[in-house]
Amino acid sequence: MAQSVRDAVRTLMRDWKLTTVFGNPGSTEIAFLADWPDDFRYVLGLQEASVVAMADAFAQLTRNAAVVNLHSAGGLGHGLGSLVTAFHNRAPLILIAGQQSRSLLPGDPFLGALDPTEFPKPYVKWSYQPARAEDVPAAFARAYLLATQAPRGPVYLSVPADDWDQPAEVVQTRPRIADPAPDDEALASVAAALDASERPVLVVGAAVDDDDAVEVAVGLAEKLRAAVWAAPFSARSSFPEDHPLFSGFLPPNRAGVAGVLADHDCVVVLGAPAFTYHVVTGSGPELPPVHVLSDDPQLLARANGVGVRSPQRAGIARLTELVQTSERVPPAARQRPPRLPDPSPGEPLSGAFVYQTLADLLPANALVVEEAPTNRPDMQERLPITARGRGFLTMSSGVLGYGLPAAVGAALAEPGRPVVAVLGDGGSMYGIQALWTAARQQTAVVFVILDNGEYGAVRKHAVRNGAEKVPGIELGGLDFRDLARGMGCAAHQISTATELRTTLEAALASSAPTLLHVRLT
Repeated sequence: MAQSVRDAVRTLMRDWKLTTVFGNPGSTEIAFLADWPDDFRYVLGLQEASVVAMADAFAQLTRNAAVVNLHSAGGLGHGLGSLVTAFHNRAPLILIAGQQSRSLLPGDPFLGALDPTEFPKPYVKWSYQPARAEDVPAAFARAYLLATQAPRGPVYLSVPADDWDQPAEVVQTRPRIADPAPDDEALASVAAALDASERPVLVVGAAVDDDDAVEVAVGLAEKLRAAVWAAPFSARSSFPEDHPLFSGFLPPNRAGVAGVLADHDCVVVLGAPAFTYHVVTGSGPELPPVHVLSDDPQLLARANGVGVRSPQRAGIARLTELVQTSERVPPAARQRPPRLPDPSPGEPLSGAFVYQTLADLLPANALVVEEAPTNRPDMQERLPITARGRGFLTMSSGVLGYGLPAAVGAALAEPGRPVVAVLGDGGSMYGIQALWTAARQQTAVVFVILDNGEYGAVRKHAVRNGAEKVPGIELGGLDFRDLARGMGCAAHQISTATELRTTLEAALASSAPTLLHVRLT
């Protein structure tokens, strides 16, 4: 008996350890899902944007591709916001969306996807609908090898519903494409610039952590005795924030970055753009010479500096070998703010106090997933990420709705690890459906929702720009405790420091998902 397209693709999925599938099904996906294997896991999400965000975090932490199964046209459309984030997060996703049956396509059928390969662009590395049913397995193999090839990222396949039952040839699995070797001559020039420098500085971005290169980055910084800054909007923590060489977080504007770096005479950017800006400012002082190490040719082409194409771990390790051990006086240690006292009776909790309490109570191996933009400065001041790799995730796109479902995907990737998601009230409502998946999958996630009753980041921008009478900012009236309980999670309202500590301790000890609704106003 000849094997089907479905059988051939599942063989590839087994060989590449892609047996967890995230999805929200529709009629055009039935043939893909039929006779679901017992050794496969299907993680159901109740909205496609949440599904993609779960898979994003899962793929980042497993360092393998994740398969996402979405419904034709509309399902992909719902997921596009999270696809933007996955693209910027460099998450290796294989999105498979159902297409209406080939025999119906000439008549523009119900649930048919118009120009399906154009729909997800430009936020995929590759977009394809096979010309013939028998080409689907080979297309899936190409999708996997592209998604996992540096720079990693999402790919998209549109598969007509009647393709899955057609006969197919065996497609052999192949090893993943190796990262490019670092350019030794280019690295030598960077090393020479560092050796000649009096006040060098390193700027680390998400790709350092993505390549498990935090330890080698620490080694390079210590050998150089150089200050280390986190790149603007870095979606991961790529240097332990309690290290004496860690200086802080670069602001997302040209004048702010230039002002911080003006005291240095050589800048080496590792695994980050140089630089990501968000608000318009003056240009500030002239930047010192900048060198950028990245495996992304697009990033290198637009970077404000000399580009070196290199993976992070191998490139930083080689650079560490090439530079001389420095006798420079190390930079002054970053000053931490004094501890906050407990709020007075009747005084609302602040985001800063919540982060301070989290820092007191989180286990050393906890993973923090964050999406509370208004309170991010409080997090950076009060909750240092001290893990030497894989301790922090957020979205690098600015598209809300990532944090809550991403925490669920992270817990599925590393089920034995404490996962704490710190979220804003506005962003939480973009992915609130993922609480149902958290309960169904029994993921031991602690969700801490900081409720300030508004889109606080939007209000800050309005104030900064002198804009008055801006509508659509106020929220309020959201009861996250009832929402969470209605989807099967334990949940608590928090209004005092004592409630915060005792409830957080209990939630961290629980094996079930728990939500803490903290009203800040």
